[in-house]
Amino acid sequence: MSQLLRVQNFSVSSDGIAAGENQTFENPFGFDHTALFAWAGATASWPNRTEPGGSRGLDDYFTRDFAHNIGAEIMGRNKFGPQRGPWENHDWLGWWGDEPPFHTPVFVLTHHVRPSFTLSDTTFHFVDGEPAAVLEEARKSADGKDVRLGGGVTTIRQFLDADLVDTMHVAVAPVTLGSGLRLWETPDELRDRFELEIVPSASGMTHHLFWRK
Repeated sequence: MSQLLRVQNFSVSSDGIAAGENQTFENPFGFDHTALFAWAGATASWPNRTEPGGSRGLDDYFTRDFAHNIGAEIMGRNKFGPQRGPWENHDWLGWWGDEPPFHTPVFVLTHHVRPSFTLSDTTFHFVDGEPAAVLEEARKSADGKDVRLGGGVTTIRQFLDADLVDTMHVAVAPVTLGSGLRLWETPDELRDRFELEIVPSASGMTHHLFWRK
């Protein structure tokens, strides 16, 4: 069985924006991102839920499916942390504390490599390479499972442009942001390579499901 490269639960605004242009340590998305991600946090399967309850249905299904059959993740450096350029030090170990939510090897794309390190059951590797080469490395570490392409926008676009993405789930929020890092002008621009099914949710989100033709 082939190992798929999957984008999962990637949230954008109705005009295709997933992050602002001026990201900082205090504001890692560059704007108030609550409206983009509230759908997942409201579900019964949200892993950080501290109280019982939460919604069921379509949103909960996607939240519950996030880690299913995932053996490795690829992410861009901007998703890993706020530093740009050469690493000032190696003390920064990511946004997620001592127990990152990935539970797999993670390959961080960067032009400034640094030694790998492990937190709990997640090992971060820092790699400088073309998308196809990085994907091959991730697949070797995935123990036969699929590889998740975690973002951000620039990284997903790189792998789309290299025609390496097999499936995508993009959750579109009913808000317009106007400016920022844009995944697409319209999802229709991907229809030449992907089948697309659009499914509305009771939460107001619209789930876009892409799979390679």
